[in-house]
Amino acid sequence: MTIEARLAELGVPLPDAPVPAANYVPFVKTGALVHVSGQISQGPDGLIRGKLGADMEVAAGAAAAQACAISLLAQLRRACDGDLDRLVRVVKLVGFVNSTPDFTDQPKVINGASDFLVEVLGEAGRHARSAVSAASLPFGVAVEIEAIFEIR
Repeated sequence: MTIEARLAELGVPLPDAPVPAANYVPFVKTGALVHVSGQISQGPDGLIRGKLGADMEVAAGAAAAQACAISLLAQLRRACDGDLDRLVRVVKLVGFVNSTPDFTDQPKVINGASDFLVEVLGEAGRHARSAVSAASLPFGVAVEIEAIFEIR
């Protein structure tokens, strides 16, 4: 089954790749690796804002992280000239969680992205990862995630 077919089976439409919000490129290809710039939490209704430990619960944060993972796949599709099936594996995620100083469930939030990638990609979705807190994120979003992918 293709990755696009798996996404369709899960009822997840892949949007167009988001445009950078500042002076950087959305991804860099070097050898067999694609480094995708941080994708902020946004969905069809706009930015997903909030601060974990203050006005957002872990489940909502995990949903925001999943939205980031969807944007990461959209960027990867663009980097692969429309062919997601060039993906070999997800190498690493680095997740930033907009949270209060005493919030300690960053891994549970970033699991929203990790679990989604494994659900879509199977073993190729398993990856190394960091999940860290941030005092704030651009535009007040709840989560930002960057990724490294290996492609053919």
